[in-house]
Amino acid sequence: MAETTKKAKAAKAEGAAKPKEAAKAVAQKTAAKKAGAKKAVAKKAAVKTPKAADGIVVVRSVSQEEVAVLAHRFWAERGYQHGHHHEDWLRAERELRGKAS
Repeated sequence: MAETTKKAKAAKAEGAAKPKEAAKAVAQKTAAKKAGAKKAVAKKAAVKTPKAADGIVVVRSVSQEEVAVLAHRFWAERGYQHGHHHEDWLRAERELRGKAS
C-alpha cells in the first residue's frame, strides 16, 4: 500500500511540472511573435519616403472636408450660381493635389 501511495504522489508531482512547462513554452512563443512584430514595424519605418526632389511625384491624400471648403470658395467667387458644383469640386481636388506634389 505504501508503494502505491508513493507512485501516486510521484505521478502527481510529474503532472504538475507539465503545465508549468507548457505555460513557459506559450510565453516564449508570444515573446517571439512580439519581437517579430517589432522588427516588422521598424523595417517599415526605415523605408525611404519618396520626395519630389527625387524626381518622384508624391500624391498626398486630400480629405473631403478640404475639397469641400475650397469648392465652396469657388462657388462664392462665381456669385453663388448653381449648376456648376461638379466643376467646382474637381477644380478644388486638382488644386489641392497640385499643391501636395
